[in-house]
Amino acid sequence: MLIVLGSAMIAVFMYLILSKRLAPTLALVLVPLTFALVVTGTGLSEPGEDGVVDSISSAFKDFAPTAVLLFFAIIFFGTMIDVGLFDPLIRFVLRTVKNDPVRLVVLTAVLAGVVSLDGDGSTTFIITVSALLPIYLRLGLSPVVLTVVANLANGVLNILPWGGPTIRAATVLNVSPSELFNPMVPGMVAGIATVLLLAWQLGRSERKRLLASGRTLSVVADEMVAVREPALVGGGTGTDGTHGADRPASGSAGGASDYLGGTLDPNRPTLRPKLIWFNLGLTVALLVLLGMDVLPLSLVFVAAAAIALVVNFPKPEDQLRAVTSHAKSIVGVVSMVFAAAVLVGVLSGTGMVTAMANGIVSAVPPSVGSWFAVITGVLSMPLTFFITNDAFYFGILPILTEAAGHYGIAPVEMARASIIGQPVHMTSPLVPALLLLVSLAKVNLADHHRKVIWRAAVCSLVMLGVALLLGVVPLG
Repeated sequence: MLIVLGSAMIAVFMYLILSKRLAPTLALVLVPLTFALVVTGTGLSEPGEDGVVDSISSAFKDFAPTAVLLFFAIIFFGTMIDVGLFDPLIRFVLRTVKNDPVRLVVLTAVLAGVVSLDGDGSTTFIITVSALLPIYLRLGLSPVVLTVVANLANGVLNILPWGGPTIRAATVLNVSPSELFNPMVPGMVAGIATVLLLAWQLGRSERKRLLASGRTLSVVADEMVAVREPALVGGGTGTDGTHGADRPASGSAGGASDYLGGTLDPNRPTLRPKLIWFNLGLTVALLVLLGMDVLPLSLVFVAAAAIALVVNFPKPEDQLRAVTSHAKSIVGVVSMVFAAAVLVGVLSGTGMVTAMANGIVSAVPPSVGSWFAVITGVLSMPLTFFITNDAFYFGILPILTEAAGHYGIAPVEMARASIIGQPVHMTSPLVPALLLLVSLAKVNLADHHRKVIWRAAVCSLVMLGVALLLGVVPLG
């Protein structure tokens, strides 16, 4: 019965989000709590120690550092955009892509992939969105395309040996990370190639949409040369007599005028050109500390945001205004983080996760037992979407591996299969980095999911296909 209720809860949750009948934050709270009442009310799960209430409270504590990190990360990088740190980079990128949406979208995949090499999704999305979203808005491209491509690139590279999933799988199954990862490199390369192909397709689609709307590339170019060079990051007069930066972008919650509280006006009062080297040094120091992992990430962002605000806005009233200008983004992402904790707590506290895992194992008939690795690779996509990596790798993977052992499948082969679903996992609303991505880009989660989930599944299936072809994941 718990399996049925768990599956129904997930189905209702996804329906409400994708149909936009309920805001993601409310769906993450109301749907799990409703099913938790059903489970406890029918006696399938008893409240109390290690029950639903305690599990939710524990999840709140676990998610709190992430909420703090995202809170101050938005303030820090929002401030850096406000003061003009990324303006020179934006002008350089515009010259490089030559106003071509296809080039820009492919470049997005390349940038997100390169930054993803550090193994941290939050850093990848912060840098990619901060650098490229103003350009997307300036060219009239949908920010959803930006979030989709960045999400896909980061998802494929999330299997790197210094990333969380691979380390978890290697640890719980007691196998060497290199033995696990190295044979998966060809599949990862194929996944990256798939991301670039999907980015190219999305870029062509955006170019056609812009041409159909009359906003041709020549019009964009004319707008850019009609104003002085700094206006490439915003400003300028569009064909409708309004400022280009104030024109709402398709697929976004608003235009550039409300992007992280800034209008991207080249003459915006928040610009601090004399402090550009200080701000650059502070940002580089922040990224270095993130990569070294010597301090809690939340503490690093708290300190960096405080320093940035004090130096760039010496007056207390300006500091307060700088913080509150990002309130919409902050409230959106932090509320979803704590709401996700409710879903995680209900899944574990009611016993739904364990029941569903055991049900999956028992549902596999002996006649297809030799396909357990392939089955695990396919299941890793939906399972890591609906539950956390910790729950999957430490709770479900050992059960699947033990069952697979009866059919001669080695633990390292199961470990390789288990990381196949990471491109899909990174699209889950339970992933804080994903919540940060859509919040920074001001993209509706449902719009993002409609475009990204099936593409992420394609990337995972390509990786699985290559692994099967090379024999690193056994087939039958």
